Amino acid sequence: MPVISAPHEFNTEDLYVDLRDMYGYPLHLKCEGFNFAGSIKLKAAASMIEAAERSGALTRESTLVESSSGNLGVALSVIAAAKGYHFICVVDARTNLATRKVIESLGSEVHTVTEPAAEGGFLAARLAYVQRLLAGGPRYVWLNQHANPDNWRAHYRTTAPQIEKQFPGLEVLFIGAGTTGTLMGCARYFKDRPRPVTIVAVDSVGSVTFGGPPGPRMVPGLGTGVRPALLDTSYVDHVVHVPEADTVRACHTLARGGFLFGGSTGTVVSGALSWLAEHRPGQNTTAVAIAPDLGERYLDTVYQSSWVRDVYGIGVDGAPAAPETPSARDTADAQGGDAVDDSHELTELPTGALQS
Repeated sequence: MPVISAPHEFNTEDLYVDLRDMYGYPLHLKCEGFNFAGSIKLKAAASMIEAAERSGALTRESTLVESSSGNLGVALSVIAAAKGYHFICVVDARTNLATRKVIESLGSEVHTVTEPAAEGGFLAARLAYVQRLLAGGPRYVWLNQHANPDNWRAHYRTTAPQIEKQFPGLEVLFIGAGTTGTLMGCARYFKDRPRPVTIVAVDSVGSVTFGGPPGPRMVPGLGTGVRPALLDTSYVDHVVHVPEADTVRACHTLARGGFLFGGSTGTVVSGALSWLAEHRPGQNTTAVAIAPDLGERYLDTVYQSSWVRDVYGIGVDGAPAAPETPSARDTADAQGGDAVDDSHELTELPTGALQS
C-alpha cells in the first residue's frame, strides 16, 4: 500500500487497457490519468519544478508562470499547493471550465486569453501574455514547457522504461504530440535501445507541429499553433493527423465500453487505429498507445451532446447531425479556418529527413 506525503509522489504506472475486444486491433492503452493531477503532465511538472529548484531559479519568493491548455496547469497547481508556491496559469478560451475551476480550487490564479494571435493562434497569444508577466520583474519564473528539456527527460526516465518493462517485445508506440515532451522522451529512449521500435506521433488536424496548415481546433491538449522547440523529427517514424470529429467519436466509443477518457486520449486512439489499419492489417502487432488523461474535465465539451452538435455537426454517436447547425460553421470561421476534414492524413517521416 503506497503511503505518501506529497501528491506528486504517487502515479499509477502499470495500468493498461486491452482494446482488442472493443476495436479488433491488438492495441494496449497505457493509462496515465490515475494520479492527483489526473494526467501524464504531473511527471513533466515535477521534473521541471525540481530542476528549477536545484538551479536556484525557483525560490519561495518566486511566482511560477506557465502557459497551458489545461492539464499541465492542473499538475503545476497540485505541486505548487503542496510546496507553497504562488502560480499563475495562462490559459485560453478553449480550456475546459472544469479545468479552470480545479486550478483555482488548488489556490492558483487563472489568467484567460480570449483572442488568438494573427499568427500562431491561441498558443502564440498565451506566450505573448507570459512575456508581459515576465516583464514585471525577476520574481516571475517561467518553466516554459515547450522548450524545457526537463519536460522530455521526465518521460525518458519514467514513462518509456515502464512501457519497455511491461512490453519487452514492443513493436509500435503511439504518442500524442502537444509540447512533444512525452513524444521526445519516449522516442529518444527507444531509439537508444538495440531493438527497433516504430514511433508514431499522433497530432490533430489544424496543428502546425509537423508542418501542416493551421486550422481551427476546439479540443485542448494535443496540437499546437507554434512548432514546439523540443521537437526533433529525426526520432519520429510516422505522423497521423486526426480530425477532431474523429477524436469525439473515439471518446464516445470508449465511453460506451465504460472507459471515460479525455480528448487527448481519444485523438491518440483514433490515430493508432487508423495507422494499424493502414500498416498492420490483420497482424498481431505488439502495440502500445499512451492515454494522457481521463474524461471528467470534458463533460461540458466532448461529452456534451449540444456542444458536439454545434461545433462538429455530428451526434454523440458520431453520425452526422441533421440538419447541420450554423454554429458549427460559425465556430470554424471565427477561428480563421475551414471546417475540419473527416479523413486522416498519414505522413511517413524517413529517419533523419526532417531533423530540426
